[in-house]
Amino acid sequence: MAVLYREELCRLLALEYNCEPGDFGREENILTTSLLREGRRVYGAEPYFFHMVTMGENAVITADEALHPFLRAFMADRAGHWLFELPNLLPLEGELNRLGYTLSQTHHMFLPRTSGTPASLLTVRDDVEIRWFEGEEILPFYGDPRLPNAICPEPNPDRPDRVVVCAYDGGELVGMAGASEDAAGWMQIGIDVVPAYRSRGLGSHLVALLKERITGMGVIPFYGTSVSNYHSWNIALNCGFAPAWVEVGATKRI
Repeated sequence: MAVLYREELCRLLALEYNCEPGDFGREENILTTSLLREGRRVYGAEPYFFHMVTMGENAVITADEALHPFLRAFMADRAGHWLFELPNLLPLEGELNRLGYTLSQTHHMFLPRTSGTPASLLTVRDDVEIRWFEGEEILPFYGDPRLPNAICPEPNPDRPDRVVVCAYDGGELVGMAGASEDAAGWMQIGIDVVPAYRSRGLGSHLVALLKERITGMGVIPFYGTSVSNYHSWNIALNCGFAPAWVEVGATKRI
């Protein structure tokens, strides 16, 4: 991960975890009271009840004060990155359940490496037609069951979809990579390829094209996936992304 990207990431996460940019990478784990701060990524209207992040060193946790007594013991004398392992998450889940919450999935996040995007992925392909759409041109794609990841389920003013790149074969949509503006200067990439066109390098091609477009706009592209989705991991790695941080949070139990 480029040094500049890490510095910008620390500034962004400091807004979301109500801490200082320098708190990331310390030896000790950090606990703060959650607060909604301007400039953060907006994934909900309420302050986090619990959210934890690591860049592979210490952990920074922001949470409701009702959780603080438990969390102080939970994070004491433990390496921050190990707090994300199941033996540590299980007692945390128990405490969250007691308070009416449950853990969300872990989000494994990527930022561009300094080496950039492999040129081979940007080469024009002869098996698909590439089309770009921006702003209101994206509206007809909402609700398409083939696109659960590339764009939001519906227009979202908190993190609007700004630009998408689509692959067509014979006029039929077979893949899309989309970018939502999750915070000022930050766009998250999502990708969908229909099953019959997977394992052909099409996902990597679309993500690579979109990554270059976003970078050319002066915006930082980032990418996220789950711990076990290795197909998605490989797309990120193929396109010049590198693992940068891991997050886990909590939601209300239904």
